[in-house]
Amino acid sequence: MEQSLTDPIPDLPGGRILMASSEAHPLVKTGGLGDVAASLPAALRELGQDARLIIPAYPAAVKGLLETRVLCELEIPGVRPPVRLLGGRHPDHPIPVYLVEAPDYFSREGNPYIDVSGRDWGDNPERFLLFCRAIARIALGVPELDWRPDVVHCNDWQTGLAPVLLADEPNRPALVFTIHNLAYQGLFDRSAFDRLKLPTRLWSLSGLEFHQRMSFIKGGLIFADRVNTVSPTYAEEVKTPRFGCGFDGLLRQLGSRFTGILNGIDYRVWDPVTDLRIARNFGPDSLDGKAANKVALQAEFGLPPKEQAIVLGYIGRLVEQKGVDLILAVLPRLMAQPDVQLIMQGSGDAQLEQAIIEAARAYPGQIGVYIGYDEHRAHRIEAGSDAFLMPSRFEPCGLNQMYSLRYGTVPIVHRTGGLADTIVNATPERLAEGLATGFVFDQSNADSLWHAIRFALRIHRDQPEQWQALALAGMRQDLSWEHSARRYVELYAAARADRTRPLVSVQEPTARS
Repeated sequence: MEQSLTDPIPDLPGGRILMASSEAHPLVKTGGLGDVAASLPAALRELGQDARLIIPAYPAAVKGLLETRVLCELEIPGVRPPVRLLGGRHPDHPIPVYLVEAPDYFSREGNPYIDVSGRDWGDNPERFLLFCRAIARIALGVPELDWRPDVVHCNDWQTGLAPVLLADEPNRPALVFTIHNLAYQGLFDRSAFDRLKLPTRLWSLSGLEFHQRMSFIKGGLIFADRVNTVSPTYAEEVKTPRFGCGFDGLLRQLGSRFTGILNGIDYRVWDPVTDLRIARNFGPDSLDGKAANKVALQAEFGLPPKEQAIVLGYIGRLVEQKGVDLILAVLPRLMAQPDVQLIMQGSGDAQLEQAIIEAARAYPGQIGVYIGYDEHRAHRIEAGSDAFLMPSRFEPCGLNQMYSLRYGTVPIVHRTGGLADTIVNATPERLAEGLATGFVFDQSNADSLWHAIRFALRIHRDQPEQWQALALAGMRQDLSWEHSARRYVELYAAARADRTRPLVSVQEPTARS
């Protein structure tokens, strides 16, 4: 049963939460996990929980942390010299942060997971096993910290071995594991498993073995007390062969121990009323400021400053999952429309990057492109665009559609995962009721995307008052972290109650990843 935001928070004695993540904005970020890992602990602390964050000590993280000091040394098997634990304060939130300092493993410039050539770091299994061992040490209590968590909240495959290392400890904290994207599973071959010197019993169907490979994420799924993912719809989708990436059978076995909690967004960072990165501030009662932001955005991307044009924005990875190929497929029809402009920011697949660059050359007055990611530019795209394209084939939660709602930028999305949970389709009935917030299409193909875009273009051109009502309805949505954080407090309480349960009996997965 859905609970009101005014209902009391479930009791969580002590309320000490260790949030373990491989990234956290702005210390290091490659995707939505980085946003969540910073915003959720901040929201939990506002609810009275003592939430703390632990990430690897990447160079950027060490540089960005405030009031940094050495807390202690951690003896990690097979690692010399000893690993140092640094402590400090998050630059944007009053969150205590621990950094696991192991220079040979984490002192590498650039992406936490891949090298400059775009290939995974060859020692990723060793790197993130070390990180998980550090998490486990802190979870069991380190005297120098004078602090021990009641709950360890692990996120995605990079932390998936922490529950494995802790599962048999009699005095361990409760273990929660969150799937942010099941497609990323931390898969490595048998030789990597042997190098890690993990107990041989874990090379089994009831352990880490997954179709003759080792899966880090499987450790989190099996050995955590509670498992969740980042939207209710995605939680149902991944229990099917189509979206389960080979783990649908296991997730179905988890039963009520597996749930979906929608991510929130941090309105202290993403709010056009206070955003210092945009050309002009505006609020939920008026779209007056969007015109100035649109003109500034057009100038930034070298497009003609046409106020009457509809500007479509895209921010995200340039990969097939995000439906970027569908956007490319509809470009001829889209660019044939009068006063249509498209602005895209992202990086990813080299072929898709090149195709987008060539499209911008073919339509110089209509398409603006930035290959890469820039946080400040992302804010300006959200503020200056009229509509936001998000045709993802699957989307565990998605954050940009929620940012778009807040900035009066009407989302055009595929009905999947968190997109289905956050956008109310502009049907005639919902438009008449004033409840519609965007355009939702059902089939993941170019024609279905085009029909949704064409409908949006028609309303923008012929019914400006209706378009304004759509945008304002989106701006009034409450997608803050408070509601989601309360659901996590409930999840932590359930994990504490489940802490002594036997491990799940694992059956053969029904599909291969």
